[in-house]
Amino acid sequence: MKENLVETLVGAFVICLTIGFLTYGYSVSETGSSDGLIVSADFDRVDGLTIGSDVRLAGVKVGTVTNLSLNAETFKARVSMVINKDIRLPDDSSAKITSEGLLGGNYISVTPGASDFEIENGSEILFTQGSIDLISLISQAMFSANDGSNNK
Repeated sequence: MKENLVETLVGAFVICLTIGFLTYGYSVSETGSSDGLIVSADFDRVDGLTIGSDVRLAGVKVGTVTNLSLNAETFKARVSMVINKDIRLPDDSSAKITSEGLLGGNYISVTPGASDFEIENGSEILFTQGSIDLISLISQAMFSANDGSNNK
């Protein structure tokens, strides 16, 4: 009987600990907060970008990617994002998908434009640059280096 009590207490402790971790994880993540400016952008490629990826301005996180879909008319990837409501971006701002490093994840880097008009809720960033496929760049550089050495 004493062993059953110890096992029950250990099980209850593990369940309480799990609930605590889940509560902490939910409170730290921005999953529940959609308070901000909802903006979309179309990209040629979104390799490595996922829902929850950062949207950064001058290297500082100002938003989060909320949805990835395919625009059936243009066959481009449509990215929806939420940008903090206190950030006032000009409507001619640009967005590009950038890598954190060779092995790091991708994020959207926003560069503000010079327009006097601001991006409104539900609008679209028109000037975009998709992600770069590093493997194809490396293979292209290797093959172009081999072609140049064979022509002697």
